[in-house]
Formats: sequence, structure tokens, C-alpha cells
Amino acid sequence: MPLAALGAALALAACGGSPSPSPTAVTPSPGPSPAASPVAATSVSIANFAFSPAAITVRAGATVTWTNQDEDAHTVAITGAATSQPLQNGDTYTHTFAAPGTYSYICSIHPYMRGVVVVTAG
Repeated sequence: MPLAALGAALALAACGGSPSPSPTAVTPSPGPSPAASPVAATSVSIANFAFSPAAITVRAGATVTWTNQDEDAHTVAITGAATSQPLQNGDTYTHTFAAPGTYSYICSIHPYMRGVVVVTAG
């Protein structure tokens, strides 16, 4: 074993080093912070196990479209509404928000994925 490799191995052993996590491991992303300012938008992308933007604002009567850009399936489960079917890569889901209010939603498959739609009066 070359001297440099032996030294590195001994240093790792002395430090209690362990292998680094797998590069394919998925780290849950936190939901939107309560202080997140909603972005005026009518479309949300689902990518990297997160809704983006996580907080949007629309006018009453607006239709919001979610598009899954992940390889894994996701859903859109809006409080007070039916949950979408699992969305595969490239699939979309739309929902029309008729009344003003704040609507939270999650992915029911990955509940750490969270978003908010703030609906203002028309």
C-alpha cells in the first residue's frame, strides 16, 4: 500500500470516519416558512421533492397548474379538496380556487412536501 494511502486510512480510522452518505439519497426539503411571501403565479413545478414556488398568490377564480418534473410520483392534496391522482413525470394537475382564503397543500406520498396558495378577492 503506498505510504500516502496508508496515512489517509490511518487518519480516517483515528477520526472515527465513516463512509459519506450515498449521493442518491433523498433529503427531505422543508416546507415553506411561515414568513415566506407568496409569489403571484398560477403554475407550480414539482422538482427535487419540493413545490416551487412553495407559496403563491392568485385571485379568486384562478386556476393553478402543478407540473411534476420529478422521476418519482407526487400528489397535490389541498385542504378541503379531493387529492389528485399520483402524477408521473410530465403529468399536470389543475385546481380552480373559487373563494378567497389560504389553502395549504401537501404531497400525500411525501408529506414533508408542503405548499400554500393564498387566494385574494377577485
